[in-house]
Amino acid sequence: MIFYNESTREFHLQAKNVSYIFTVLRNNQLGHLYYGKKLRHRDSFDHLHKEKPRSNTSSVFEGDESFSLDVQKQEFPSYGTTDYREPAYQILQSNGSRITNLEYKSHKIYKGKKPLEGLPATYVEDENEASTLEISLYDKLIDVEILLSYTVFEAYNAITRSVQFVNHGQEEVSLTRALSASVDFFDSDYEMVQLSGSWSRERHIKQRKLVPGMQSISSARGASGTQQNPFLALKRPAADEHQGEVYGFSFVYSGNFLAQVEVDQYDVSRMMMGINPFDFNWLLESGESFQAPEVVMVYSDKGLNDMSQTYHELYRKRLARGKWRDKERPVLTNNWEGTYFDFDEQKILEIAGASKELGVELFVLDDGWFGKRDDDTTSLGDWFVDKRKLPNGVTGLAKQVNELGMDFGLWFEPEMVSKKSELYSAHPEWVIHVPERSLSHGRNQYVLDFSRKEVVDYIYRSMAEILSKAPISYVKWDMNRYMTEIFSVDLPASRQRELPHRYILGVYELYERLTSDFPDVLFESCASGGARFDPGMLHYAPQTWTSDDTDAVERLKIQYGTSLVYPVSSIGAHVSDVPNHQVGRITSLDTRANVAYFGAFGYELDVTKMSEEDRDKVKHQIRFYKENRRLILNGTFYRLESPFAGDGNVTSWMVVSEDKREALVGRYQILSLPNTGFKRILLQGLDKELEYSIEGLKGTFFGDELMYAGIQLDQFPDEIRATDFSSQIFKLSAK
Repeated sequence: MIFYNESTREFHLQAKNVSYIFTVLRNNQLGHLYYGKKLRHRDSFDHLHKEKPRSNTSSVFEGDESFSLDVQKQEFPSYGTTDYREPAYQILQSNGSRITNLEYKSHKIYKGKKPLEGLPATYVEDENEASTLEISLYDKLIDVEILLSYTVFEAYNAITRSVQFVNHGQEEVSLTRALSASVDFFDSDYEMVQLSGSWSRERHIKQRKLVPGMQSISSARGASGTQQNPFLALKRPAADEHQGEVYGFSFVYSGNFLAQVEVDQYDVSRMMMGINPFDFNWLLESGESFQAPEVVMVYSDKGLNDMSQTYHELYRKRLARGKWRDKERPVLTNNWEGTYFDFDEQKILEIAGASKELGVELFVLDDGWFGKRDDDTTSLGDWFVDKRKLPNGVTGLAKQVNELGMDFGLWFEPEMVSKKSELYSAHPEWVIHVPERSLSHGRNQYVLDFSRKEVVDYIYRSMAEILSKAPISYVKWDMNRYMTEIFSVDLPASRQRELPHRYILGVYELYERLTSDFPDVLFESCASGGARFDPGMLHYAPQTWTSDDTDAVERLKIQYGTSLVYPVSSIGAHVSDVPNHQVGRITSLDTRANVAYFGAFGYELDVTKMSEEDRDKVKHQIRFYKENRRLILNGTFYRLESPFAGDGNVTSWMVVSEDKREALVGRYQILSLPNTGFKRILLQGLDKELEYSIEGLKGTFFGDELMYAGIQLDQFPDEIRATDFSSQIFKLSAK
């Protein structure tokens, strides 16, 4: 998987269908040669490297105008020594200089992959799954080393990259920029694909053609955020879901990030990704090191869908961990939209009992069970039960739910505190704030300083106390506001710009401790819905509450966009009441379920208020999901028709079993159209030799017919009904 040509000092990384090649340049820095479709290995790739004098450039070597970093494609570029593009890193030294000369020193190649200390990352279960290349770059003047790590997953078109900075010198230095990956492409004929949005409309697909200069996405909110997701793809203009070249870059991190592409005067595109340099500085004292998070690079020559499938499989099997990674997720009822804060033990047991009768397997008690939490102005941080609402405590309620034959889950928001709380009264200094300046709030709450060990320890003890005493099998971990007035009274002035990263490290530490000590608990991450739907969270919580917006129509865009990177098994998807609480839209119970099937399925409403007709429908929906959830959660996902294409009136997708003998197709039409022609839907991923039956349709069809000729939708009686927000589910089974 990893070759080294000693005479030419070239590195060739090979995965399933991809090659990544770079070399040691004659100034002992690293130069990039190739990234793309797999090449056969050869003794020299020197023909991929060119040097030629250019006008108006600065040269590295005096008297030699042919070697300028301004025109060289580089592997981990620095600034200030003839390259005028933005660098991957900058190191501020005690004399004020930012100029470095980190040269190739050595390398090693080994089987397997090391974990990143304190950070989430992909992993291997067998060392033969992957090979890793570590390269040491060294600046002898300041005695600083950079360790570049590349891991090649042999069975995937995936290469991961991470960087560690080590100060071996006697003087302190400061990292003012510490990105994790940089790739120089040979041209700029690409479209940049990103996932953008806001609360209640997360991860909409946006794309734009690269132009000269800088194009970027980022977050400076203390979280990866709903506005931009830590992912971008570069695709050729003709590439679509199922054909053409695509390069994906995904950042395994949950905090401030930057992903950018700079197109220079020679039409070279430089992609960079890592921790956002804005308001970032990391002080490295003598002997200290800094580990940057991981970037996962995926190449596809078969379009966006093939790229997505690589991410899905890798993240589902080698990023998510623990008991619940491969286990079927329970069908749940969450009481939030059904009751909000207005509930007591009797009401909760009524909803739980009615849910059990419908076939629900897990009841989740959401916000409002602790302190004096009757609204969102109070009690965050006081993780002790409100006996007014739950006289038998969480333990007593959980046992009663268990006696109904259901598992019990509980909501926490561990990173936040209310001013009206015992915790804030005792420790106001634990809040992120600037002394003697006003403090803004979001949702009447404030951010705890998770850079402080005593804060993380306190929250761990509070949560562990509950989890160790009550039979809890599921935790919904929420986070409902971003950082403002970023300052820690516990950090010295020289380390204040380390706070956002130290905070995320504290979050990861708490997750690590809780998931290790309570391995049977299924953790679901949530951040006002999808404000922290990122690979870092998936390492600890194998599913995420995808969005607070549960409207079936809006969820088409949200779930479609989310699937660009994240597996179906990670997408929390619930059926809620109508009119929808976020947009006021009324959609049928059938359509709400038909959208939510393609995720970790559940209900977010008061089932005791449903009609008998709707209750019967819910029973059928739950039976259907249980029969097909292994296929849904573990199958191969295909996007067929995009809500972002054309007028966006039709969306369709499908999931296919590994052996291709089963498939489930969802098709959704937002508005009914008058007097349309006969429509069809072309399927993907089937075995063209197998003969399939389709529930509700007479006869059988070979896989090639269904993929190339499609399903004729006019053959289905239900399709004739002229209704807005209509949907259909097709179940395929091979004979």
